[in-house]
Amino acid sequence: MFTLGAIDHVGIRVSDRARAQAFYERLGFVLDPDEDSPGGRSIGLVNGAGARINLIYNAAPRASGGNVLMDIADKWPGYTHAAFLVASLDELVVWLEREGLRITEGPSVFGQGRRKVCFIRDPDGNVLEFDEIL
Repeated sequence: MFTLGAIDHVGIRVSDRARAQAFYERLGFVLDPDEDSPGGRSIGLVNGAGARINLIYNAAPRASGGNVLMDIADKWPGYTHAAFLVASLDELVVWLEREGLRITEGPSVFGQGRRKVCFIRDPDGNVLEFDEIL
């Protein structure tokens, strides 16, 4: 038998490397130079808490702008979002508003009152969730 550890990273497919990298850098991620793979069309970013994402920049821009996993009636299998823990959702909400980043859902309380959450979208429509454990 084996034991799974923590998640190493989340891969996020994007259409424009520079635009996506700038967006995620606003959220506190920085490029990990050891994770730059031009041949693989991917880059790794890490934040101060050690959360890692890989931006895979090989997607075609969507004509509709929607997310095929989230925004159409017939749901497709696949990962729907990444969720990140924050110390204070209220502080995040103030920052998002100041930065002009639209909250697409929430803030709401979930988990029988144990967590407060909100959702935003990146420039390609990928969903990001932010959770405060209450």
